Amino acid sequence: MRVKVDFDECESNALCMGAAPEVFEVRDDDFLYLLTEEPPAELHERVREAERLCPKRAITVRD
Repeated sequence: MRVKVDFDECESNALCMGAAPEVFEVRDDDFLYLLTEEPPAELHERVREAERLCPKRAITVRD
């Protein structure tokens, strides 16, 4: 799995962080950080949930 974020579209609302905090993090500067582009298999379901939750569709997941 590879995760990409379109940072131009991202609103940093942290819904993705709520679903997969090991992969997504909104820091004190109010920007989203992608902690890993290739999360381990045990996080795949949660990363897919983060993709579904993103209101701006800024997260793309590829297998």
